[in-house]
Amino acid sequence: MSNVSLTVDGDRAYVALDRPDKHNGLTIPMLRELAQVARSIGKRDDIRVVILSGHGPSFSSGLDIASTAGDPLSIVRNFVPIPWRGTNAFQEACWAWRRLPQPVIAVVHGHCFGGGLQLALAADFRFASPDADFSVMEVKHGLIPDMTGAATLSRLIGIDKALLLTMTADPVDAAYAERIGLVTEVTADPRAAAEKLADRITARSPHAVAAAKRLFDRTWQAGPWRTLGIERATQLPLLVRQALGRR
Repeated sequence: MSNVSLTVDGDRAYVALDRPDKHNGLTIPMLRELAQVARSIGKRDDIRVVILSGHGPSFSSGLDIASTAGDPLSIVRNFVPIPWRGTNAFQEACWAWRRLPQPVIAVVHGHCFGGGLQLALAADFRFASPDADFSVMEVKHGLIPDMTGAATLSRLIGIDKALLLTMTADPVDAAYAERIGLVTEVTADPRAAAEKLADRITARSPHAVAAAKRLFDRTWQAGPWRTLGIERATQLPLLVRQALGRR
C-alpha cells in the first residue's frame, strides 16, 4: 500500500504524505517511495512546479521510530550510502527534491518534526499555517538530524539558531519559524499561497527557473556532499550506542 500519493494536474505535481492516522510518520518504505516519486517527476518536462503536503492533521511527525526500530537490519542496509548519489536512503528521501529542476513548494500544517521537518526544508519554499509547529527532535532520541538537515539548516538560518533547535529539540511555533527564516511565510491558507506562487513561477521560462535553482544550489554554500558525509559519520557512533542501549 502506497503512503505517498502523486497527482499531476496540468503543469503541477501534487505530492502528499498519506498516512494520516499516524500523523504521516515516516517509515523506511515511505522514504524509498519519496525518492522514487521525486525521480519520476524529474523525468517529466510537462511538470513545472511541485507542491508537497501531508494528509490528515499534520504534515509529518517525523520518522516512525516504532516501525523502524523493529527492523535493525533494514536500518543498517539503508544507512549505507549509494556511491554515485552520495546519499543513503534516509538522506535521499529529502535530497531527491533538491535534485529536481522544478521548484518544490511545501505546504505545512500541524506537526512538522524530525525527518518531516528535514523533508520540508528540502523544498525550495515553505508556506505554513499559523497552527504549525516545528521541531528538530532527533536529540530526544539520542541522535542528530541525519536526513540532510545539516545541509539545509545551514542554508536557511544562523548556526546559533540551528544549534538551539537541535540541542534542545524544543518545538517552536510558526511565527518563530518564520522570524528566523525556517519557513518562507505563515498564512491562514498555505495551500492557496502555494498555488499563487506556482502561478507566478510558471509564468516564467522553465529553463531559467531550473537554471536559477541549479545555480543557487551549487553556489550558495560549498560542500554539501562533505556535509552529508560528516552527518553520516557523526550519526554512526550514536546509532551504535542506541543498539547497545547506551543513550
